[in-house]
Amino acid sequence: MASQTDKSLLSAELEEEDDEEFRQLLLQATQKIQSAMPSVRDSKPIQPQPGFCIKTHAGSQEKVFVNICRSLHIPAPPDLSHQELECLIESDSASSFRIPMSLGEPHAELDNSGNGCIAYDVVINSGFFSKVEADPFFKEFFITVALEGLADKYKMDVNHPGWRILKNRKFMGSISGQTIRTKSSPVIQEMDFSSPVLPKFTILAEPAGGSPEFLLAEIHLPRVGSARELSLELGQDRVVLRGGPDPYVLDIY
Repeated sequence: MASQTDKSLLSAELEEEDDEEFRQLLLQATQKIQSAMPSVRDSKPIQPQPGFCIKTHAGSQEKVFVNICRSLHIPAPPDLSHQELECLIESDSASSFRIPMSLGEPHAELDNSGNGCIAYDVVINSGFFSKVEADPFFKEFFITVALEGLADKYKMDVNHPGWRILKNRKFMGSISGQTIRTKSSPVIQEMDFSSPVLPKFTILAEPAGGSPEFLLAEIHLPRVGSARELSLELGQDRVVLRGGPDPYVLDIY
């Protein structure tokens, strides 16, 4: 009996040691996962603004839509002229040129025919978006890079030459908010986001005397090169204007 009792105690002790070893391994694995995940301080939620929508195909002619969006919170790539980009592409260092962009998760949507399709949201800097819109050469180069980025990230075969830009819609489905990293790595400096700038503005009533028929707002935006850089929201008693490289933010009640 004593021998059987000793064996039972020994077996119980071994099981406890195995459980403790398993708990330690589980704890170490959890700590590794948590350390690899960005902390709240290292990330920032953004709400992209629509730009234009690309239609292409992947795999066996599966429809794919890519919503090209813009945000002031995405850093801009190096500022190159048209000629500098041409020289870069012809050189051996073309692959060294990086365009910061946020590649969103795929989301299921319905096309105009009611058929299922997949859409992706790609977000770039608002200022760079304006350059892309103004220069077809930059636009084609960027779209090629964006499609290659999606193909690499999601391991899909995208039909690069077969893409086209939709004329009558800026996005497919809906554009969801994204969370971007504010640090490229734990030891790299944090991205510098400029504080919002309140632009100078004047609101005039027309006509000036009596009951006005409408209000005229004059807003001074010296660093904005195009209206495409701006996002304007009008409510019954509120005006919200965002955009520009500074960035400008105007919120009037």
